Amino acid sequence: ETVRLAIARAGGTTIEAQDPCILPRARKNETERQGARAAHLRDGAAMVEFLCWFDKMAPAGLLNEHSTAEKLHGFRAATGELKDLSFSSISASGPHAAIPHYHLVPGEERAINRDEIYLIDSGGQYLDGTTDITRTVIVGTPTLEMKDRFTRVLKGMIGISTLRFPKGTTGAHIDAIARQSLWQAGLDFDHGTGHGVGSYLSVHEGPARISKASHVGLEAGMLLSNEPGFYKAGDFGIRIENLLFVTPPEKIEGGERDMMGFETITLCPIDRRLIESSLLTPVEMLWIDGYHARVLRELKQMVSAESFEWLERACAPLTSPGGATPHSQPPSRS
Repeated sequence: ETVRLAIARAGGTTIEAQDPCILPRARKNETERQGARAAHLRDGAAMVEFLCWFDKMAPAGLLNEHSTAEKLHGFRAATGELKDLSFSSISASGPHAAIPHYHLVPGEERAINRDEIYLIDSGGQYLDGTTDITRTVIVGTPTLEMKDRFTRVLKGMIGISTLRFPKGTTGAHIDAIARQSLWQAGLDFDHGTGHGVGSYLSVHEGPARISKASHVGLEAGMLLSNEPGFYKAGDFGIRIENLLFVTPPEKIEGGERDMMGFETITLCPIDRRLIESSLLTPVEMLWIDGYHARVLRELKQMVSAESFEWLERACAPLTSPGGATPHSQPPSRS
């Protein structure tokens, strides 16, 4: 407002329009894309160290939401590259996980208990990129309902990850794909499927997003989150989040139009203990196995020996004999 008044006093005219920098900023250049991939490798290794530690410590019942979030912060800081967190971590157990934007208040944190879901939505700011990842894990034994809901959320996340679409497609055009399996069971979630992400900037960046209300065309180089969820009030919540680059149009053999797609850059295991394989199609199972194989391949040299053993178990293929065993008893275009 101060700037507008100064312009008016000087005899100028203000034009109300979108900042012309916003769209070019959203289309990440090659340096920004390479930086984001490097940041996500580093951040993925920190997440693996954290999840290995969590799987070992959580069953003892000694953790709470605050101490656990602080431990993850420590693993990120140990990279030597962390400048700050992307946002205050959403560290939520049991019924708190059913609050999509739960705000942790130190002193009011909840204990992490057995046979409950724990959800951690967090991210780091590095000079070469901004990360934002959500993983939902089980402590102990999940209920059949938990596995059903988790798998339906996962199916939606895979649907977005593998989507091909023509130029001009907006986030509103594809949002329903993330919800299809939930809708079939009479379920839904009350937030957008994804938002734009900056390059060592705001973790929520416009103008594009994946939501019912987004009418901005998706363009190559845009970085978006892919985070469907499900929330049962007073009981548990589920969200699975990866970040994706929009890829340039490419020919499809036998097709008539070039199609854009997504490149997943987040690298971290998805909790197989919560997957109900009978709900997955063969293609979805192959995607999960392919993703986990990539996670293992790209992170195995970046984690400790103990975490590598955990990572191997966490990334065991679903399609192999005994592949559906839990972490604790114990990966196309991804």
